[in-house]
Amino acid sequence: MRSQRAWLLATGCSLSLIAVGESQGQDVRFSTFNASLNRNSAGALITELSAPGSAQPSTIAEIIQRNNPDVLLINEFDFDAGGVAAANFQTNYLGVSQNGAAPVNYPFVYLAPSNTGIASGFDLDNNGAIGGGNDAFSFGNFEGQFGMVMYSKFPVLTGQVRTFQNFLWRDMPGALLPGDPGNVSPDNPDWFSPAELDVVRLSSKSHWDVPINVNGETVHVLASHPTPPVFDGAEDRNGRRNSDEIRFWSDYVTPGATSSYIYDDVETVASPSGGLAAGDKFVVMGDLNSDPFDGDSLPGSVGQLLNNPLVNTSLTPDSLGAPEDALAEGGANIGQIGDPKFDTADFNPFNPGNIRVDYVLPSANMAMADAGVFWPVQADPLSALTGNFPFPSSDHRLTFADIVVPEPAGLALLGMGLIVLMRGQRG
Repeated sequence: MRSQRAWLLATGCSLSLIAVGESQGQDVRFSTFNASLNRNSAGALITELSAPGSAQPSTIAEIIQRNNPDVLLINEFDFDAGGVAAANFQTNYLGVSQNGAAPVNYPFVYLAPSNTGIASGFDLDNNGAIGGGNDAFSFGNFEGQFGMVMYSKFPVLTGQVRTFQNFLWRDMPGALLPGDPGNVSPDNPDWFSPAELDVVRLSSKSHWDVPINVNGETVHVLASHPTPPVFDGAEDRNGRRNSDEIRFWSDYVTPGATSSYIYDDVETVASPSGGLAAGDKFVVMGDLNSDPFDGDSLPGSVGQLLNNPLVNTSLTPDSLGAPEDALAEGGANIGQIGDPKFDTADFNPFNPGNIRVDYVLPSANMAMADAGVFWPVQADPLSALTGNFPFPSSDHRLTFADIVVPEPAGLALLGMGLIVLMRGQRG
């Protein structure tokens, strides 16, 4: 039972004593959604979203409206420097009722460049030729394809944002750099030449630390979208990169020596400032492309976060629709180790099957009130929003966690005008 304190309410016209719980907080819905809002050419998404009514964006918007996140990370949203596509999506889709769902408005938007499609100038896939998506810093047919955007109902503390787009893979201590296919070993990192190691970046899109102000409390949204651990060869360069991209956040949230090597895009390797401070509140969000038990990622990759004692895993987002779908599709789903109710993506039923790849992971100093995956059962009319292949929305499902963000200690502004709550003494 919560201990109670007497608070003095001073309004200027009356004085009264009110009892308020010692641990107050607000439930904030944090969501991640790989919405497949990527297109085949630069500017195509801007054009499509410039007017309402396009089928797939409308379906994506309805899913978002029916879940009504307070903070939303969208993966696979093509980046443009002016943020035009993001603004168009808000104005013409999120802000317009879709099939009777209430519009949702996000006054704060954050986006930044992605490593996808940026030419490296090197033959990174070692096929004997330079050029194309596989030789970019991360796969993409144009700069910013498969990017990210974050929408928020709470203010973004833009002056405190840190991005890690340019962090070099080699600068992670013990990095799982790929070796020669005939001798794959972390001790044989000769897939990349010394000149290539000088430019190869860790993040396949980017890693963002985006602090938001939730009624006076700062919460760091740690957003990323690691590469899929496939589309490579025996060297497993994508599997290794995926694992290290996930490890980056586990290191980042661990104060002290573990994160001391980390530098951001305005720092240098010679003057890193490390990761979060002890006691900081955070939420790791994104399509991490790694299942704890099944799929193609290196064993233990996402476990680096799930087993970090600073991460709250008390609730695992689940759904009723995912087990139903796994049973109906069969294939690889039948022999999987993980519980299908935790799946977040409807992949090829034969390889890898449906798996859990999308995560919303709060820090251990914040509680979770609820968590879920939007995957309705077939009998639910809303299942038309998720559907079957070819999907009307995405092969991923919106994943959310309702996180209790504590109220900051000290003064608060409440009600009409200035209402000062002064904490009384314990009796």
